Amino acid sequence: MSPDIWTLLSELPPAAFLRGSSLVYLLVNAAHIASLGLLIGTIVSLDLRVLGLCRGVPLQAIGPFLSRMAGWGLGLAILTGLWLFSVNAPTYVDNLAFRWKLVLIGLGLVNVVMTHARRDWRSPSDAEVTPALRVHAGLSLAIWLGVVLAGRWIGFM
Repeated sequence: MSPDIWTLLSELPPAAFLRGSSLVYLLVNAAHIASLGLLIGTIVSLDLRVLGLCRGVPLQAIGPFLSRMAGWGLGLAILTGLWLFSVNAPTYVDNLAFRWKLVLIGLGLVNVVMTHARRDWRSPSDAEVTPALRVHAGLSLAIWLGVVLAGRWIGFM
């Protein structure tokens, strides 16, 4: 896409509204951070459980719940992130850390789809946590923590 599209996006009323109100910007930014907390907290908890931590907690009981909560966190993070992006889209598009963040989010989503497509995930029991499922959990941990690092890196580029 041409840079003019990013400039146009930054001139739309929602972006202008966010730029013009420090209070609304503060609230949207806080909502983005809170949604990331929900996303990362649930993903880390679920991945650590799949990797064998807290074996006393049945995966069948917490897996679906944590997975849904991560989905809600992701949805809210995307909505708030897009709004924050719109404030200064041309600058973000040129930021290497931002581009890495998008790549990592894409990899994380591919890993989620691949994990959820697995038969051993659809009916997880503690006795059936396969090595492949553990690999997906390890990748998930690395990818989503990388998303957080890339997000923080944006401000330093």
